[in-house]
Amino acid sequence: MADTKTKKAKKEKVKVEYDVDNISGLGKKKAPVKVSGGGILKVLILLACEAIFYYAETPAINIHNRGFYMWLIVTLIIISVLFAGSGVATIGKNLKNGDTPGLKQAFKKTGVTLGLAAVTFLVMVIGGIASSKFFNASRYASVIDISEADFATEVPESENVSNIALMDTDSARIIGARAVGSLSDVVSQFEVSENYSTIDLNGAPMKVTSLAYAGFFKYMNNRKTGVPGYVLVDPVKNEAKYIKLEKPMRYVPSAYFNDNLERHVQMKYPTALIDGYHFEIDNDGNPYYICPVMTSHAGLFGAMDVKGIILCDPCTGDCDYMDVADVPNWVDRVYDGDLATQKYNWYGTLSGGYWNSVFGNKGCKVTTDDYGYKVMDGDVYVYTGVTSVNGDESNIGFVLMNSRTGKSKYFPIAGAEEHSAMSAAEGQVQNLGYIASFPSLVNVNGIPTYIMVLKDNAGLVKMYAMVNVEKYNIVATGTTQKEALASYRKLLASEGLIDAKKTASDDTPSADITIATVRYVTTEGETYVYITDAKGDVYKSLFADDETLIFLDEGDKIKVYYAENENGIRTLISYEMK
Repeated sequence: MADTKTKKAKKEKVKVEYDVDNISGLGKKKAPVKVSGGGILKVLILLACEAIFYYAETPAINIHNRGFYMWLIVTLIIISVLFAGSGVATIGKNLKNGDTPGLKQAFKKTGVTLGLAAVTFLVMVIGGIASSKFFNASRYASVIDISEADFATEVPESENVSNIALMDTDSARIIGARAVGSLSDVVSQFEVSENYSTIDLNGAPMKVTSLAYAGFFKYMNNRKTGVPGYVLVDPVKNEAKYIKLEKPMRYVPSAYFNDNLERHVQMKYPTALIDGYHFEIDNDGNPYYICPVMTSHAGLFGAMDVKGIILCDPCTGDCDYMDVADVPNWVDRVYDGDLATQKYNWYGTLSGGYWNSVFGNKGCKVTTDDYGYKVMDGDVYVYTGVTSVNGDESNIGFVLMNSRTGKSKYFPIAGAEEHSAMSAAEGQVQNLGYIASFPSLVNVNGIPTYIMVLKDNAGLVKMYAMVNVEKYNIVATGTTQKEALASYRKLLASEGLIDAKKTASDDTPSADITIATVRYVTTEGETYVYITDAKGDVYKSLFADDETLIFLDEGDKIKVYYAENENGIRTLISYEMK
């Protein structure tokens, strides 16, 4: 009989005792509560789900991260539901046996966890309100490091615009895709990432991006060998080339599982609030990912700005955190263009206080709705115009923001807004239907000037245009940058804005020639003058830029100033009669 009872007892579920009040933190010790093996299973399932969620999403465990609070709240609510479910499941058994303390303790734990969830929610809400511009206008306005500067002295004069990166990202994508299109072993397994970065590579502007796995199955097929290289685009020559690495990249954004770059970096720095993963190469062509780390300057969530970067080697997975002040000079993209313009907008609208930004708008100014990148003095700058908050079609100035250091310079120059200048350039070639890209800002003989490319419907660069900022009816175009600059300087001289002698600089090539032939050729709605000298050299000029060319004839002796072109036909900048 005793043996039968023992066997019966063994078949019952194993029960574990623990101190409820020690877990809930309520202080006073009470009777132990019995938890079945099913309760332990639920806890294990919850922990497994939490681990899976963290691995999949990898949120930053940081008090400045709203996502972290939401994760904590959802977890506490799920725990509350589990406690409540356990209590409801045992109601019948507890009432039958008269064992009500266990039931009360189960619902007490539910209340505690729901209370913690409510407190966490309140912290997030109150923290958000306390971080708002209403309470922190001055902190938002002071995030940017900006000074006023003189354009003519601070921006180097462009004696030759052939080193200016004008290509936009859309054009870079087209050219970059063509660079790997003929490589069957590459294009069948990889694609060119669309996330191009503008960099300064040993003094030359470049655009660069990594190859990416063309889907999950392509990753599985190539995960052991990795990503073999990257694409480098020359925005001046409109050329792209594929660079094959000696050691392939393993940690990239397009990879999965432990090879995923974002997961790899975040798990190495679980508390870092990372904003973006920018691909760059150093001066020796070695690949790196630049991962900006953010912090708040106003409460929990307000006035976010970069405090440092995590530099990740995608080949080895090695990561290194460094403050902004310690970032090496070859790194170009610490501050993204969106963040840089947002910081200026905080400064431009909130410097006079929150209420002024809402009602009075006295002195309030904002950036225009787009921006570009300008390479200057070994650094990459985010460039954009500044206009009043009234949103008219003119700029009151320009701002250049160093994308590595974050330091910014404001130039108080009134003139045409970028899109107005783009429309003026498109109007110059409206018969061709070309579309202007967002311009860059250059200094031509001390005069602020927009320069941009004109593209056809296929996105290919066909011409270049230069537009005077202050007088955007002064528009010059050319099939090359040198040709556009020469035409533009002639227009400036004809308008009396510069001395006619300055259409050519001291180092501009020149020659004394005897004219052999003069021909006028009309192409695509424009008339060009072609002058051939006795040696067979050819000089080309747009007739509308200098109508005095009509007086030139065979046998005339002249001195010409010109610019060399790759096609062998020289662009005529100016001439003098001998």
